[in-house]
Amino acid sequence: MGEPYYITTAISYPNGRPHIGHAYEAIAADVIARHRKAEGFEVRFQTGTDEHGLKMAQKARELDVTPLDLATEMSGYFRQMCDALNVEYDVFLRTTEPRHHLATQELWRRMEASGDLYLDRYEGWYSVRDEAYYDESELITGEGGEKLSPQGTPVEWTVEESWFFRLSKYQEPLLALYRDTDFIRPESRRNEVMRFVEGGLRDLSVSRTSFDWGVPVPGSQGHVMYVWVDALANYLTGLGFPEETTEMAKWWPADLHVIGKDIVRFHTVYWPAFLMSANLPLPRQVFGHGFLLNRGQKESKSVGNVTDPLALADQFGVDALRYFFLREVAFGQDGSYSPEAIVTRANAELANSLGNLAQRTLSMIFKNMGGELRTGLELADADIALAHAVNAGIDSLRRAFLDLNFSEGLDAWMRAVFACNQYVDEQAPWTLRKTDPARMEAVLMTLLRSVRSLAIAVRPVVPTAIDTLLDQMGIADDARDYQALSDITWLDDLIASNFRIAQPVGVFPRLELPEVAPVA
Repeated sequence: MGEPYYITTAISYPNGRPHIGHAYEAIAADVIARHRKAEGFEVRFQTGTDEHGLKMAQKARELDVTPLDLATEMSGYFRQMCDALNVEYDVFLRTTEPRHHLATQELWRRMEASGDLYLDRYEGWYSVRDEAYYDESELITGEGGEKLSPQGTPVEWTVEESWFFRLSKYQEPLLALYRDTDFIRPESRRNEVMRFVEGGLRDLSVSRTSFDWGVPVPGSQGHVMYVWVDALANYLTGLGFPEETTEMAKWWPADLHVIGKDIVRFHTVYWPAFLMSANLPLPRQVFGHGFLLNRGQKESKSVGNVTDPLALADQFGVDALRYFFLREVAFGQDGSYSPEAIVTRANAELANSLGNLAQRTLSMIFKNMGGELRTGLELADADIALAHAVNAGIDSLRRAFLDLNFSEGLDAWMRAVFACNQYVDEQAPWTLRKTDPARMEAVLMTLLRSVRSLAIAVRPVVPTAIDTLLDQMGIADDARDYQALSDITWLDDLIASNFRIAQPVGVFPRLELPEVAPVA
């Protein structure tokens, strides 16, 4: 097996059903995982749900159910979302699992053994919705004069006995981490976090006594852990921590945490400080992606523009949605979506460009060559030039994907698709059928090679459609990774197996915009 690669999403807070941001993050992480597998890495992909905290306790009370029953029901919706969006995780971790309590309590004990925990009284501003503490200087004033968090969520003055973590002790080690490594990406997030830490770190309240829905603090009656201590530990729990398992030895430290920009502070300040305190290795990188905006607006129930991502996938297809998110949005920046934008992008690039190229190529081989494949044909300069253009596009995609620049990688790949379509128009194989059948065969086999390579390259993004296409081309299931791109005998082997191209079936249908009922 190849080099290990451990990737996680943030674990989702299930006090409501999945929204478009959850879907975007899960799809992006899945594309990264599939791409790394195609590159030859041995990949482990973990996701899950963060089920403790005051928000969950309050929501359960509102619905007159137990917090655990609420968590179990909602966690099921997040699993359904992953399944529906073709997100192939290896581990789905719930923080209510007994193994997670054991792992989190051991992390606590190790921080305590380092002398980094002490008992005191907490007085300050707390946002239940963010599950976060804020300094007075960070608060903003709402329209009605009320105090709000930097995210615009309500805060309340909280006073209670609390365990504190000596976060202030880790200011310089954290700054050194940011300066000396690529720990935080993109650059804009790194700069924000550095400014925050340079401004001085206060010790962090890490336990609560005002509710009991959480992981109990070991040896401290009535205290449950601050939900972020509990949540962040999930990345270790799934590996069997605190046992010295083979999984821990193989996969930790994580290679990449993919998270939303709104929780960067927790993952890049608190998490590495907790790990330093517990004498555990730090993850290699945290990537804070942007928000997906609905026609340029942040989704909210009050505005009434909340979209169910599964309804969107039902409407436009899972592959079209996956492609749109990765192609349209520069990863790390905010992006906007709308039904019109999804339809325009999917039709222009998937249906009209790649889909049409594949359909034309396979149809012409089926009709004009009886589906038989040929090799050893004389190549013209145009055939060699096309092969170079396709290889260059794919090389650019692979490099860009390794650097998490998906839109840039897909742009380079798309240029190679355009080069193929231009080649078809210039070579006009339908004319060659009458004037020069041998040349027609060389053109069609050049196109077949190009379509196979382009399909394998983009498979991490649109796996279902591409597998359907590669099935029609006779490409074996175990010959669909990037190593297969350098196999120069695949066509000879396919011919030797007596494979023939049958009447092809299109894999990227043209999308239609839904009819909108007239406003009354």
